[in-house]
Parts: sequence; structure tokens; C-alpha cells
Amino acid sequence: MNVASPSAGRSGDWWRPFAAFDGVAVLHVDLAPDALSEQRAWGWLDPAERQRADRFRHSGARRQYILCRAALRSLLCDALACPNEQLAFRASKHGKPFAFVGGSQSEFGFNVSHGGRHGLIALAPDGSVGVDVEERSAPRNLDVLVDTVLSPDERAEVTAAAGDEKLRLFGDLWTMKEALSKARGMGMSMDVSDFEIPHGMRRGSRGGVFSFPDAPDVTWKLHDVGTDDFAAAVAYTTQAVCDAG
Repeated sequence: MNVASPSAGRSGDWWRPFAAFDGVAVLHVDLAPDALSEQRAWGWLDPAERQRADRFRHSGARRQYILCRAALRSLLCDALACPNEQLAFRASKHGKPFAFVGGSQSEFGFNVSHGGRHGLIALAPDGSVGVDVEERSAPRNLDVLVDTVLSPDERAEVTAAAGDEKLRLFGDLWTMKEALSKARGMGMSMDVSDFEIPHGMRRGSRGGVFSFPDAPDVTWKLHDVGTDDFAAAVAYTTQAVCDAG
């Protein structure tokens, strides 16, 4: 994993460059409570985003949304050389976000994920990208998730592990699958148990290549960018991807 250069995404009050691969930048967003950062972030949001933020009942979820959306706006305004008031977002039927500048859709790829006190933003000027992050804490329904989202071989590998290693392996697999699904623009509409993470990455490799069984001609690059604090992955391609709608 390479540390991102400033040109791959500048630092801000609550975010910083985290990793870079083939022109794709990944930035870490600090989601710890900070009244000053939240106040500054609020100024970046448009009226609809502020209304959405006010509908969150949990302060943590509200903070995650405000800080990640404001960081994304700042980064995209910088990358697209546009004023904030001209930047808008729309989503496909599966939730894949797109940026619009002055009413025109931008082809600049981006994706956002947050878990606990950690957020990640992936920026891909020349292709499709997906990112996912989850804190390394045991979900209440771990066994159900293992049975639901993993392939038979992946399930056997996780079941054979014990303690912290079981939790770590599941977190790595889960975030890699989510990153791939989000990169393709399918999100939660895709049954991620239908595909397997590359064997080498299930054995500890931090990077690999992947193709979906129903789209073998499109090659995705996949990177494990997790730390001791969180599981995380980024997936991307520069090849043409069928619009998910």
C-alpha cells in the first residue's frame, strides 16, 4: 500500500490522504466527536443535505454523514474545479452516487463508507470505484452473516478460524466483497455469496485482481487497506462497466 501524495487528494480539517493505487486516492475521515469540525462541515452542506442530517436520531450517525459528505464536497470541488453551490449528487436505482456540476453529470468516480469513528473516501478520476470500512468489533449476528454473505469455501475458512483471527478474517472478506459490489454499482442488491475473494487475498495478500462470474471480461483491482483498528478495502477498474441503472 502506498501513502497517497498530496496531488491524489489534499488534507482537510478532519480528513487526510491514506492510500493511493494507480491514480485512485483513498482518504481517511476522522469521525471522532469534534464540535469545531462539525460546525465547519455544516457550512458545506446544501439545504437538502442539512434536512437529511437533521433526520438522524443518533448523534453518531448524524456526525458520520455530515463529516463525510462535507469532506467529499470539498474534495470533489477541488478535483472538478467547481464552486460548491454548483455541485449536486444523484444516485442510481441501486444507490450508486454520481456527481453533477452545473446540471451536467461528471464521469469522475468516487465512493464513501464509514464505520464507527472511521470514514473512507475513494476518488477515481478515470473509472469506477468502491470502498468499504468496518470497525473491528464483533457484530451480534456474526454467525448469521458468515452463513449469508460468504461462499462455501470462504465460510469453511472463517469457521475453522478461532477468536480474534475469525473476526479479522470475516471483516477482511466482508469489506472486500462490499467494495467490489459498490464499485460495480450494485450495493446491497447483489448477493455477495455468489462470488469469492481471490484465493491469494484469503491467504494474506494485500492486493489482487478479480472478475465477476457474469462479467469475466472486466477486470477489477482489489486492495485490502485495513488496519488493526478497522477492516477496509478498495476496488476499482478503468474498463467500461455496464450502467447499473
